[in-house]
Amino acid sequence: MSFFKIPAYLLSTIVLLFLGISCAKKNDNYPHPADNPGSELMLNLQGTGSDPELIDYDTLPVLKGAHTVVSKGDSVWHYRLHSYLVHFAGRFWCMWSHGPIVEDKPTQHIRYSTSEDGIEWTEPQILIGSPEQAGFRHIARGFWLRGDGKLRALASHDEALKDGHTHFFGESLDLRSYVWNSQSGIWEFDGVVFDDTINNFPPKKLSTGDWMMTRRTADRAITFLIGGQDSISNWEVIPYTIKDREDGLKPEEPFWYKLPDGNLVSMSRDNSRSGRLLRSFSIDNGRSWTAPARTNFPDATSKFNVLRVSKGFYVMINNANPERRNPLCLSVSADGLVYTALNRLPVPERIEGVEWETDSRHENANYESFQYPHVIEHEGQLLITYSRKKQAIEVLKISLSEVEGLLRN
Repeated sequence: MSFFKIPAYLLSTIVLLFLGISCAKKNDNYPHPADNPGSELMLNLQGTGSDPELIDYDTLPVLKGAHTVVSKGDSVWHYRLHSYLVHFAGRFWCMWSHGPIVEDKPTQHIRYSTSEDGIEWTEPQILIGSPEQAGFRHIARGFWLRGDGKLRALASHDEALKDGHTHFFGESLDLRSYVWNSQSGIWEFDGVVFDDTINNFPPKKLSTGDWMMTRRTADRAITFLIGGQDSISNWEVIPYTIKDREDGLKPEEPFWYKLPDGNLVSMSRDNSRSGRLLRSFSIDNGRSWTAPARTNFPDATSKFNVLRVSKGFYVMINNANPERRNPLCLSVSADGLVYTALNRLPVPERIEGVEWETDSRHENANYESFQYPHVIEHEGQLLITYSRKKQAIEVLKISLSEVEGLLRN
């Protein structure tokens, strides 16, 4: 007798969706892109449930994994932040913002390093040098694999100073693309992607075939850009949220991803210091979005990253402790809506050659802080990059099976 066999990858997806549906039946407040977009439920842990105030961050279990340092600050170039990863042409690539003293000062530029295994990295090289125009800077904005066989590095370019002080974005702000030339071994300017734009993460492809990325303008308004098919500079601006909201929420550094049913979710940090992530949904491929709603997922008001892995579930990397950017945590979700496990990443508490944070804008500067993570998957491994105290770029390598086990616990 023969039986119809369900492929392993499809069976895994069915099981994960079933887990999400089962949870939905247990909680009337379960989020849904169309039926319940304003739900605050985004975290439901075994033991502490949906109350983030009950989490003891010091006693969270620690995942197993390998750790390495890609680059550390020195007396000339003290600052390193905004690191991103990609796997291309048989190698891992890591890029980051590289500058003097503290964040986003003039002469800040972008460097990169490569690795065959994600642990041993080459000596950092300049990807994009310091801007020729005095008082300007570059900010690393990630790698873009557009499907044309080319590796692109994105970078914003703008004035670093206003009235003698560092500020967020200057009037000349634009987003630029640089293409890796494997023959010459250099990065070549590929054109301006969009004017008055700084993205948060590189574009990702929608089911329509278009690319989409979040965008902030010089005045820090948040929109989406959809397009990028015909050319790297052909985009449509989609409104998202206004800067000064009546509800007092302040969405910043948004990130979006696709749910199993094809609908989209966007999350952002809340600069009103609520200590929670904000979330909104789109049921029309990013053309319109529900109003950002405050969730119960804790966050230290920092940049975070989410990845749907090949096994169908989701991992999020963020600074879950609202009090500080320590520890750096990994959480998992079967359906991308509610995260059901929260662990610490295996980040060493200290490394040699990194001093206390010198950025006076941070009130609690004298502690080990872990900044702005980015995660990718390759051959059964998760690679996670982040910055330590804005002075060192580090990478973690964790087995996907180690993370998958969190769903069963």
